[in-house]
Amino acid sequence: MSVPVVPKVSPDVTTTAYHEAGHAVVALALGRAVQRVSILPGHAWLGRCEFQKGRVRPLEDWLEREILISLAGAAAEARHTGAYAWDGASADLRAVRRLAVQRAGERQAERLERRLLAKVEHLLNQAGHWQAVELIAVELLRRETISGRAVRHLFDQGNKQADASAGP
Repeated sequence: MSVPVVPKVSPDVTTTAYHEAGHAVVALALGRAVQRVSILPGHAWLGRCEFQKGRVRPLEDWLEREILISLAGAAAEARHTGAYAWDGASADLRAVRRLAVQRAGERQAERLERRLLAKVEHLLNQAGHWQAVELIAVELLRRETISGRAVRHLFDQGNKQADASAGP
């Protein structure tokens, strides 16, 4: 398995690239198509992962899927840096809390969040998924914005590389 060469950029930009790549990889793993991923900052964000409208594979619990995707950025960032930085994921956390309350009620929301955080960490720990996060993050650092098609290609490539490394 080859390790991608990371361009020289600030640690904050690198962290943002891993954060957005985490959202994209978990979205694709759960059947949600990605439109575009960017690490160009906007008014209220450091980066964005945008999803295609109307192209959602039916899933029994879409609220759970959306929570997993929202948690994936912080989880990927934490795996890369070694620690969670929740302050940088405040918009994601607000979305997670809103969806968790909708899914489980106010009293059980925090418990659901902990369970789904463990689940998203497990998803990202799969070799192919983590390889895809790394490939997407490096490409974001090179180009700043990448298309959904490129993200899908890198996701597939990461999973193929992990499969090849695992052997028969």
